[in-house]
Amino acid sequence: MLIQLAITGLLVALLPLAIVLTSNDTDKYRKLIWVTLFLTFDLIVFGAFTRLTDSGLGCPDWPGCYGQANPLQAHTDIRAAEALMPSGPVTVVKAWIEMIHRYLAMAVGVLIIAIMVVAWRRWLNSGRKLTSYMPVIPTFLFLLVCVQGAFGAWTVTMKLQPIIVTIHLLLGLTLLGTLAILASLHSARSAVAPAAKTLYLPALLALCLLAAQIVLGGWVSTNYAVLACTDFPLCHGKLIPPMDFEHGFTLWRELGKASTGEFLSFEALTAIHWVHRNFAFIVIALVAWIALKARKIDGLRKFGKWILIIIVAQFASGVSTIYFSWPIAIALMHNGGAALLTLLFVLLIYKTKPMVVTGADDGNRTHGSSLGS
Repeated sequence: MLIQLAITGLLVALLPLAIVLTSNDTDKYRKLIWVTLFLTFDLIVFGAFTRLTDSGLGCPDWPGCYGQANPLQAHTDIRAAEALMPSGPVTVVKAWIEMIHRYLAMAVGVLIIAIMVVAWRRWLNSGRKLTSYMPVIPTFLFLLVCVQGAFGAWTVTMKLQPIIVTIHLLLGLTLLGTLAILASLHSARSAVAPAAKTLYLPALLALCLLAAQIVLGGWVSTNYAVLACTDFPLCHGKLIPPMDFEHGFTLWRELGKASTGEFLSFEALTAIHWVHRNFAFIVIALVAWIALKARKIDGLRKFGKWILIIIVAQFASGVSTIYFSWPIAIALMHNGGAALLTLLFVLLIYKTKPMVVTGADDGNRTHGSSLGS
């Protein structure tokens, strides 16, 4: 089974690798990083789709499905489980959704291994002189994807425990952000007006607050607290409804249960929803302010425009999930928007960071004609 899974991961990774190798880009390594970043974004969105369709336990074991490499081979077991619980966590469709998510994750792992191997080869072959290919970040990415894989396994084996699923989401966004940093280091840094550096610290703060908001959003989703408040801007007709913060924000507990083993109260779910909703106003205010400032600075106008568009879309999709009872398409857009904002702010921080001149390094622009060199 493990060999079959490994071959599947390699086969899925062949398409993005083929895109890199056949592209006209003279720097194949840079192209590999950007393609991996794009696939990682897709993986995060598909992971949200897996969660939103309740497919996280579509295959209740890991890494395979009922000990098999794909749902076709496990069809008999899946059908038997589905017959016992037709609306349960295991169905043929959910099994395929879960396994496709795992196949994509394996493909991302293969691409990150390729990035790390190329970085180590170029750095060592240059006598450790090409500092732009110093393998610290690629090696960190490899370790990060291994940890992410472990949390993916624990997500299944620990039956969607909220803290595990939330950390899994956060690690996925960390992977995306780190790839964005690596891609930026291997791309030409376009000129920006001197005023851009004034946004560096605000952008850092915004990224931290955005990360906190995403964690809160993950906590809402993994605890199925999206519809704990079905009105807006009030919650149950009140500015501050009855809430149970103690049990709602107890981190180590089973899905749907308090740490005492009892079912989680509605007041606890309300607390989870209410905190995410109200913290969003702080994040929106800061992000919108940065976007409006960026629109006035040469070299950052497009960043400001897109950040403003996405934050408006985030607000609209967040409110829509409440009024339209959590439709998957809108919820998926909300998750994708959070990932896009993370990506944009990482890139914005890179562009606004004051440049430090460390000497010439010819490895960043002139040694990129092939992956193996």
